[in-house]
Amino acid sequence: MKKILQQAFDFLLFSNVFMALCAVAQGLVTFYLAGAKPVASVTWLLFTSTIGIYNFSILLTRPKNPEQSQYRRVRWFFSHYRLMVTFTIVSLLSLIPLFFLMSTESRILLIFLAALSFAYSIPLFSLGEQKFGLRNIPGLKQFLITLVWTMSTVLLPVLEAQHIHFTTISMRDTTILIAKRFLLIAALTVPFDIRDLFEDQQSGLKTIPVAYGEKKAYIFCQVLLAGYVVLLFLFRGNGFNTDFFALTITVALAGWLIFKSTWEKNEYYYFFFLDGVLILQYLALLLFHWLGGLL
Repeated sequence: MKKILQQAFDFLLFSNVFMALCAVAQGLVTFYLAGAKPVASVTWLLFTSTIGIYNFSILLTRPKNPEQSQYRRVRWFFSHYRLMVTFTIVSLLSLIPLFFLMSTESRILLIFLAALSFAYSIPLFSLGEQKFGLRNIPGLKQFLITLVWTMSTVLLPVLEAQHIHFTTISMRDTTILIAKRFLLIAALTVPFDIRDLFEDQQSGLKTIPVAYGEKKAYIFCQVLLAGYVVLLFLFRGNGFNTDFFALTITVALAGWLIFKSTWEKNEYYYFFFLDGVLILQYLALLLFHWLGGLL
């Protein structure tokens, strides 16, 4: 029984299904905070695109001997190579009908985000004999990941809520949502680069930990989260409501988890606990809203 549960858990994390659920949860956070009903086509698109793009990126960066990799995720992924290739192809193909269910504005956004996502991993550029993708350009790795996540989980739900449900969401509220989400996602991406510090140094990737060191990277994360709380406080709406406390508590938890994340932590810590904050945020909003209704 324990072995079966372990296998199921590994599949959930290392096939990027859990990461896809994180994207869906953040999309639902946007719908909730915007006061709009969730749009099924958006949640499905977030789910399948996350699986497809993350798996595609892993397939492109396959090491020579994946079975000898120091990372459990890499060993698991390529030991299930055929399954993951099939999973990736099905996920990417499912985006075609979902794309045509979107509004014109959303389609333009999706084309832009897809171009960024694939250019991130594919070595489209060359300098002499060296080929590289956007992720290899100093300072771009974290920014691109954060930008794609923010635009897809904030702007896409906002556009579709306005198009389908005719929900009125002001430019001011949308900008604030984008700013807060950008700070949160940016803070959560840095610990993964701290974990991969030595590998990134060897491959020449100029991440924040590589450029400024591990300690400053941790401080940078806390500054980003502090900025999130400041925005939350300044634009809290009608006083200190349940949404304010739910978001503040989850951000505080994220700060604590980042502080505790050192390179010795195993991959489950990063892919479940750290990324899980993105799901927990939505669950906390629902819980605090329910508790507020009881009081």
